[in-house]
Amino acid sequence: MWKNIAKYFNRYPGRKKIAQKMLEYGLRVKDHKIYCAEIEISDSKMARAMGVDRRAIAATIDVISKEPELNKVFLKLKPTCHLKDVASTMKWGVIEIIPEDPSIPGIVADVATIIAQASISIRQAIVDDFELSEEPRLFIITEKQIPGSLIPKIRKSKGVKAVLIY
Repeated sequence: MWKNIAKYFNRYPGRKKIAQKMLEYGLRVKDHKIYCAEIEISDSKMARAMGVDRRAIAATIDVISKEPELNKVFLKLKPTCHLKDVASTMKWGVIEIIPEDPSIPGIVADVATIIAQASISIRQAIVDDFELSEEPRLFIITEKQIPGSLIPKIRKSKGVKAVLIY
C-alpha cells in the first residue's frame, strides 16, 4: 500500500514524511482539511508538531485531494486508541512481539491461540504495518498479566524473534 501512496510524493521528501505520519496516526483529509476522527487539525499546528513549514502541510493536502487514488485512502482513515501505555494502570498485561519477518502469515493467530488456551482474554491486538514502520511490532493487551510459563511457548511460535512482557 505505501509504495502506491509514496510514488505521489517521491519528488518531495517533506510531503512524503507528512503523508506517512498521517497514515500512521489515522489522520484523514476531507474538503482540503486534516481531521483526527471529526476533530479538525489546523495546518499550522500539524506543521509545528512535525517540524515542517505550514506550506508543506498545505501542499500535501492538495496532492491528496487532487489524486483520486490518494483521496480514496485518506478520506477513510480513522485513529486507533492504543491501550499499551495504560495497561499497567488498568492491571492488564502487555505482550510485545518482535517478528523474524513481519510478512509471515499466522504470527497473530499462533500467539492468540496460546493466550486463549491459557484462558486469558485479549482486549486489543495492534500490529504495526511493516511497510510504514522500520521495526514493526505486534502488541497484545490482555485482560490480566501473562504468566511466565507462557513466554517460552510464545517465543516458539511461528515467526517470533523475541517477546517482551510488561
